[in-house]
Amino acid sequence: MMDGLSVQDISERGRAHREIPAAAADIPFYQPVGNECALFETAYRQRLPLMIKGPTGCGKTRFIAHMAAHLGRPLHTVACHDDLTAADLTGRYLLKGGDTVWMDGPLTRAVREGGICYLDEIVEARKDVTVVMHPLTDDRRFLPLERTGEVLAAPDEFMLVVSYNPGYQNILKTLKPSTRQRFVSISFDFPPPDTEVAIVATESGLPERHCIPLIDLAQRLRALKDIDLDEVVSTRLLIYCATLMNSGFDPYQAAQAALIEPLCDDPDVKQGLLDLIQATYG
Repeated sequence: MMDGLSVQDISERGRAHREIPAAAADIPFYQPVGNECALFETAYRQRLPLMIKGPTGCGKTRFIAHMAAHLGRPLHTVACHDDLTAADLTGRYLLKGGDTVWMDGPLTRAVREGGICYLDEIVEARKDVTVVMHPLTDDRRFLPLERTGEVLAAPDEFMLVVSYNPGYQNILKTLKPSTRQRFVSISFDFPPPDTEVAIVATESGLPERHCIPLIDLAQRLRALKDIDLDEVVSTRLLIYCATLMNSGFDPYQAAQAALIEPLCDDPDVKQGLLDLIQATYG
């Protein structure tokens, strides 16, 4: 039981979410795989920060955009990188028309308006970024702005969401346990084959019967053990491939452009992957 919500309530809320028309113009398409929609909505209602883990191209960003639209909250997305500083999130003074004016950063805007702030690939950001998040990830829920002297109390509608790819973590780029334990977390993976067929067909317009061999190919490529690839074939790349096929490219050409070339530069490895495509499509 969580604040009057039973497990049955959460389950029913998840089923109710699935009944929302996926083609609604103002809600990006997302096909639920488990209870992730109910868990996200419960975290939002209970004012809990959320961490999403999963491989590249498995649907993390689309899921968050879908949930933000479903909840009717503005979404502020930040792609984290090595040079991202706390000031990039909170704001800074800028010269404008001869005057010095304060400009809110995306995190500050989200706090002020009660939006959702999504920090993508949080492990890529500098350490001072995690420090500025901490007061927003416990019961204090405030954002101190040192340069203006303000302390912003986050409204109930504000939510902080971060994500990262566990496969990218190394000794230099990882989240401290003290930071990880400030979030509830959802692990993402690539959808089951039947679900992935439906997703690729919906996103690309390619009929499902033509998507089935493409997903079979993806399963074979992901299962390869003897080929050293930094990434495996993602759902995103499968949608790209199906889009090319739906635009008139034959499967071999589409798979070469959308699946093989983005993942590999080694000629021998590429040839081995192309042989697998040829064997799949004949």
